[in-house]
Amino acid sequence: MVERSSEIGLSTDLYQLTMAASYFQLGIDGQAVFSLFVRGLPPERSYLVAAGLDDALNRLMSISFDSDAREYLRSTGQFRDEFIESLKSFRFSGDVWAVPEGRIVFAGEPLLEVRGSIIEAQIAETIVVNALHYATLVATKASRCVMAAPGKSLVEFGLRRTASVDAGLIAARSSYLAGFSGTSNVLAGERYGIPVAGTVAHSFIEIFPSELEAFRAFASTYPGDVTLLIDTYDTLRGARNAVIVAKELAAQGRRLASVRLDSGDLVALSKQVRGILDEAGLSNVGILASGGLDESDLTTLERSGAPINAFGIGTRLGTSADVPSIDMVYKLVQYAGEPKLKLSEGKATLVGPKQVWRQSSGDGPFVRDLIACRDEPSPGSDWEPLLEPVMQQGRALPMPALAEIRDRHRTEYERMPANLFSLEHPVAFSVSLSDELQAIQQRTTDEVRARELGE
Repeated sequence: MVERSSEIGLSTDLYQLTMAASYFQLGIDGQAVFSLFVRGLPPERSYLVAAGLDDALNRLMSISFDSDAREYLRSTGQFRDEFIESLKSFRFSGDVWAVPEGRIVFAGEPLLEVRGSIIEAQIAETIVVNALHYATLVATKASRCVMAAPGKSLVEFGLRRTASVDAGLIAARSSYLAGFSGTSNVLAGERYGIPVAGTVAHSFIEIFPSELEAFRAFASTYPGDVTLLIDTYDTLRGARNAVIVAKELAAQGRRLASVRLDSGDLVALSKQVRGILDEAGLSNVGILASGGLDESDLTTLERSGAPINAFGIGTRLGTSADVPSIDMVYKLVQYAGEPKLKLSEGKATLVGPKQVWRQSSGDGPFVRDLIACRDEPSPGSDWEPLLEPVMQQGRALPMPALAEIRDRHRTEYERMPANLFSLEHPVAFSVSLSDELQAIQQRTTDEVRARELGE
């Protein structure tokens, strides 16, 4: 965990600083534009949910190199003293355009573009990619879970198996903006205002002489509506014990809100438990299921008709287990006003600062995206821009509240073609280049090939 602000500056790859040092010694510090995008989507993903922008901007505003940081760099023997001393006054003072968090994006589309001096913009690379990569992964997987179980309450349970406490905070925030209803992470609840939820562990049940006594003990000490974990010994017996406690609570004017299943055949068990509860007149008591679930399991459970009202999603969400990484990159696209690109096979880049336009069909779904040059006019009245200015001269512009980001994602989801969200056979969303961008791309490609390859 980063403990002092100057550690943000050191939270980078060495080559960002060695390049910056070389630029400094050579007196190269013109204005550059870098574009962050995902080269291609893995087969398991048909879209991405933009996330992590708030963290990225906060990091950019925090980059500094205090005396301890500078002395460490000096100790490596890889930097000249003049460059190290120049870092004493380093601050990021550039501009950033970005797709707002919660919006849906596709391969090749810039999620974020940085404009600033080449030294500042280069040093920003690792910090920015790191901020957006994991958050976008988790937000996307969370969105897929939401679409796999429409109308169900989903709670993020992943803190104990995320890579760090910081990662746990990111996972909670990213899943909430993508439609989850809460988290088990208490710090995330305090920091972001996300509703927190939780019951007890099996260890709580085990220390009492009997399961029924454990249920009674928890119900007597917990002030709110009670959820009971019923699968410690035998799930169906646990359900019957829960019925006893539910009736005792009702006599006190309180209620059993739900029972939780964490193991076994969730389809069969949830149906049997539902029968036990309904027979006892407890049709208002819900069933919460957890235990290594993700969107694939939710799809299966929903199709089976399992009477489960809510799900706890943990490890596979917090690790994005099926797709633990995506090819997110940050590439130079303009320097000193001139377009720049690379021609590496499979890794070519689009030149210049850009805008992504999204076309709507009236009140119907979005139709397609168009990647264009930043200064191109709108293609028409039925198009809206995705990238917005979010930082000017090193200062972040006001950001929306998390609740607003969450609403934005819900609206975006509702306006996308339904077949985009099929987990088995998604239909790709149309993304194309404007004529002007294609022309500049081709002209720059020809110039580079002539200069570097003699073509």
